[in-house]
This record gives sequence, C-alpha cells and structure tokens, in this order.
Amino acid sequence: MKKQTVMVLFGGRSPEHGISLQSAATVLENLDTEKYRPVAVGITREGRWYRFTGSWDAIREDRWSQGACTPAILSPDRGDRGLLLLEESGFRRLPVDVALPMLHGCLGEDGTVQGLIQLAGIPLAGCGVLASALGMDKEMARKAAAAAGVAVPRCHTLGREEAASQAPALARRLGYPVFVKPARAGSSLGVRRVEEEGQLAPALEDALRYDSRVLLEEAVPGFEVGCAIAGTGVLTLGAVDEIHLAGGLLDHGEKYHPVTSVTRAPARLPEEVTARIKETAVAVYRALDCAGFARVDLFLTPDQRVLFHEVNTIPGFTPHSRYPAMMAAAGISIPEVLDLVISSATEGGE
Repeated sequence: MKKQTVMVLFGGRSPEHGISLQSAATVLENLDTEKYRPVAVGITREGRWYRFTGSWDAIREDRWSQGACTPAILSPDRGDRGLLLLEESGFRRLPVDVALPMLHGCLGEDGTVQGLIQLAGIPLAGCGVLASALGMDKEMARKAAAAAGVAVPRCHTLGREEAASQAPALARRLGYPVFVKPARAGSSLGVRRVEEEGQLAPALEDALRYDSRVLLEEAVPGFEVGCAIAGTGVLTLGAVDEIHLAGGLLDHGEKYHPVTSVTRAPARLPEEVTARIKETAVAVYRALDCAGFARVDLFLTPDQRVLFHEVNTIPGFTPHSRYPAMMAAAGISIPEVLDLVISSATEGGE
C-alpha cells in the first residue's frame, strides 16, 4: 500500500504557538508510519514557513527552528498540490496528499490556513473555512447553535470603541458575576470572571489585548462538560467529560497545568444525561459544518439543562488535553483517532 504524505502544520503567530508545538509533536509521534509519511512544517512566531526534518522532541521543546529547516511555501497553485522547498539548488516540489493543521488560535484555527489549503487543492484533515471561522468567533458560533435549536447563555458582544461605555450597564443586566472574554481567541487567553463592577474595566482591557471585540457572558450555574467528535459523514464520539473548578475559572494556566480543577472522563452522569450531551454536541457539530474532528464544550446546569459553550475546531493533543483523554476513555487511541481524521479528509475526494 502506498503511503500517504501527511503535512502536519505547527507553530504560527498566535499566542497559542507553544501549545501548538506540544500538540504537533504528539500527533507526529503517533502517526502510523506504515501508512503515512509525515512532513512537518513549522511556522515561526514571525510567520516564516519551514519544512522541519529533525526530531519530534525538538518541536516539543521549541528548538525546531534552530535545527534542520528548509524554507517552504505552500503553493496555492493546484498544479503543485503541495510545498515548494527553497533549497540551495533552487525550488523543489514536494507533493502532499493530506494537510493536517495543528495550529491553535488566530491565523491558523480561524479559517485562514484552511482557505490556503483548499486553494492548493490538498485534502484537508479537519474543519474547513466556514466551521473554522465560526468556531473561532464565539458570538457567531452561538448564533449558529441557537438557530439549530440549541440553548445558549445570555451574552453581549462589544467592539473596542463602545466597550468601556456600554459594558457596565450590560453587565448589570446580565447580573454579576459575569465572564469577560475576547470574542475570537482560544485557550482561555484574556478570560476573566468579574464579581463586581470595579473589576470590569481591567477585565475589558485584558480581553481587548487579544481581539478587537469582547464578549460579556452570564455565569451559568453548574459545570462544564464536553464531547470529542471525529469524522464527517459517519461520526465517532468519545466519552463525555466533566470539569469541576475550585477557583471559578478555567484560565490558561489551569487549562494546561491543572492545580485546582479536576477533569474526569467519562463523566459521572446518568446515562440519559450523557446521551443528551452527546446529542447536543452532534447538533452543534453539524450546525457549524464541522469536519474531521472537533471538541464541543457545553454547560450542564443543576437542573440538568445543556447549554452550548464553544467549539474547539483544532483540539489540543498535549498531555493535559481533553480531546485525546475523552477518546481514550471510549477505547480509541491517538493513532486510531488520526486514522479517522485523515480518512475523513480523503474519502470524500475532491
């Protein structure tokens, strides 16, 4: 059987650059080399693209850009269908069968890179332009979910110009505590729980460091649950997980180095509740036109209502990431997940 050349993209200009390195190293280590020929392509924090041929540990330890790197361009010309490598003798074409972005956050998970891959005519393992853009934009994702009949938290979105003047009245209307978030960012960057009006201005300032729009959201009672999904037509679901917080906020540090939070997969919930969570997750996945894989995050209230939180269209694969843990709890290994994601890109054809 001919091996498929799988281009794994990592790094990028997002504040989540370091998380991407961890995820990509895990993915590269777990690709079945009997089936796939991995091609690692790193994007520096300055936006330069390189094909990397060193060790996967160098990626994890953020040493990759100092090592075996060749400048690379992902050609949008569908006749190339792959990379152009700038070697000493000139450009060399490297065809690619499948592209698997492991980029987290803006300029990687928001549809920009996905559009370039689709322009190049390369099968994309993961969500396409529309789902990626919707998933990155918390307001638009909630509108799509609500249109599909899924309950969503009360929230308001404000631009930079009106945030300071309008946020206090909107926060009072929602009722404290409220959450302040960048409208388009990931990994809980710039997210704060605001207990009273005096904390609002610095929270807005922090959120606006990551985006020009900010989201004010009611604090939903209960706790967060999630569901890992793989596939496009026929879907494979991982176990539902649950997160319990001692500090009231799963911030960036707590997400990747948990101290006060506890995440359990599978969640300790009645079968009927678990089934409703999975049903809701699938409804959101379909409503946003997700493909390949994604993690759908939801809230479960004390009276057992399920509300949409957000979608992570390129879920993390770090040692503390929820997506592989949910799949593992369902008996699905990382290599098996990658098979599902890659096959979902190639089965549909072009």
